[in-house]
Amino acid sequence: MYLCLKKLEFYLIYLIFFSISLSADSFRFNSYNNHGVVGIINMPSARFYDEGSFGVSLYNGTPDQKITITSSPYDWMEASFFYTNIENKRYCEAQFIAFCRQDYKDKGFNFKIRLKEEGKLPAIAIGINDIAGTGLYSSEYIVSSYGINNLDLHFGLGWGALSSNSSNIKNPLAYLSNNFNDRPLTASKRGGQFEPSRYFSGKRVSPFYGISYAVNENFLIKFEKDVTKVEDSLIQYRAPQGKYNFSLEFIYNENINIALSKERDDFYSLKFIYKKDASSSNKPYAYVKKTRNENDSDYNYFLKSLNANGIGVNKIVEKADSIGIEITQFSHPNLDLIEEIIYTAKKESNIKKDIKKEYRIVDLKAFSELDSDYYDNSKLIFERKRKKGFSTDTKLNIRPFIASREEFFKLAIMAENRFEYIIKDNFIFNSEIKYSIKDNFQDLSIPPENTFPAQVRSDVKEYLKNFNRPFIARAQFDYHMTPIKNNHLMFTGGILEEMFSGHGFEYLYFDNKKNYAIGVEVFDVKKRDYDLRFGTIGYKNITGHVNFYYRNYKFIPFDGKISYGEYLAGDEGLTFEISRSFKNGAKFGVFATFTDVSAEEFGEGSFDKGIFFNIPVFKNFVNYSWSPLTKDPGSKLNRRHTLHDLLIRFKSLEND
Repeated sequence: MYLCLKKLEFYLIYLIFFSISLSADSFRFNSYNNHGVVGIINMPSARFYDEGSFGVSLYNGTPDQKITITSSPYDWMEASFFYTNIENKRYCEAQFIAFCRQDYKDKGFNFKIRLKEEGKLPAIAIGINDIAGTGLYSSEYIVSSYGINNLDLHFGLGWGALSSNSSNIKNPLAYLSNNFNDRPLTASKRGGQFEPSRYFSGKRVSPFYGISYAVNENFLIKFEKDVTKVEDSLIQYRAPQGKYNFSLEFIYNENINIALSKERDDFYSLKFIYKKDASSSNKPYAYVKKTRNENDSDYNYFLKSLNANGIGVNKIVEKADSIGIEITQFSHPNLDLIEEIIYTAKKESNIKKDIKKEYRIVDLKAFSELDSDYYDNSKLIFERKRKKGFSTDTKLNIRPFIASREEFFKLAIMAENRFEYIIKDNFIFNSEIKYSIKDNFQDLSIPPENTFPAQVRSDVKEYLKNFNRPFIARAQFDYHMTPIKNNHLMFTGGILEEMFSGHGFEYLYFDNKKNYAIGVEVFDVKKRDYDLRFGTIGYKNITGHVNFYYRNYKFIPFDGKISYGEYLAGDEGLTFEISRSFKNGAKFGVFATFTDVSAEEFGEGSFDKGIFFNIPVFKNFVNYSWSPLTKDPGSKLNRRHTLHDLLIRFKSLEND
């Protein structure tokens, strides 16, 4: 048996480097591995999904169980965040404290970059697991992948937690520098720190390989040599009975996979995968074509077509050589789509004159090609009657609470009512009333360890336990204005979010022809009481930030934001955000906050960080921000929207 497996290793390596193949970068026939990385079973691969793709994987193995959220902001980069439960490893050392006797919990980030696409030679990728965590899963790898019809072949080298004692070779990077021989052996107690000296270091590395074979449209067979380091692992794996993994994976459809695996001849594991392909969620907008009646003029049909496609029109005026339209809209995520709809509606309406536009949202003037002289010397064709109005919407939603010390995963099924009353175009009242139909929040009882410098977020459990009755999540007035071209203001007051009430304002300089914006926000806030009605408790503060926004959609498209100021808890510092937005409204991003609270005072995690996304799920967009730890330092208001959120819709995603 041993000789057969050694021969198999040789043939696989030979095939990977010398076979003529077809590309195997397929969304349907590639899936996330146990760590939420596109790969085989436990091992990674050099496969990637198209940009804009995302997914969630749930893994139940021995001794660890994981939930991972993975996104592909670019077709050459993959990033994921995981939260894991490790059986039979105690959460903390104290024997007589109840929560210390539960299973250990851990969080971390994974990162993978494509170095080379597949051609005559294999695709090549490089990656790091647990890049800023405690180090329990800390590992690095370089891997190649090659496809031959229904067969996908993979070969790579693993460092750290992917360097088994039973199958390894000398670290090839040690020939460049002896520093690569030294690797820290213990996990960081606080976690959250980047440790470049750890990456790709260690005296030994382990070669691994694997195959994935598509039996048909619905079944995959996978096999791999598993080089997970179990002998001296901080995770306390059982002694393996073998070093090979086998898996049968059922492809329910392009979005859902279920895998049953036998790992290291020791235990069976189960994995559930949900993934969404960019090509299906990022389809071109389907223009709604209206039937034209005999008595419809060109302008009437143009107006009717715009309204049918989610674009409101305040005014249409006409001159000898052009027409001017004042547009208002909330539904479309970016300027490219708005311009496309206007162009199509113009063509369908047989309008020959040039169109000059003015874009408004909540009466903020985002961009205008019209001035007072244009209006004075034009003929009014249409003007919308502006009137008060209200709208309401009730739906079911899911509220997760992940990373509690009581349990691996908490969840509430929420009934939510959203109410909006338009007093004027620029003066709006919004409210959100919520009620938990079913949840498991009532046993949240373990108090936070750190409440420094003030308790503003770490008591979140006290709020969650009151979700089992109707409560006010938000009730606020917003007033918007553009007093000077490209200079915008918003004044807000009321119940601003679940944990804070108050009032404040925001200023933003935004010119949709420029790739940057600058703003200031200041809010006087009070902490709400746990009943989530109208009462407050003792804590109050004035929080404010200077914000700088930058959009680059040339070589590497991204949106960046830097904020400096005072946070809810009174600490001061900087928050960095970087994200990628797509034409259909999908968005993926990460943030990190560094304040005058030291890593020692912050405790576990060292500094505040997390991910945020806006993704299409079952024809609706889910907007969510996830921080691995609920800490007080670096906390900001969870605002309904900002001026930049509104106005960025009128900035193109195309290359400038």
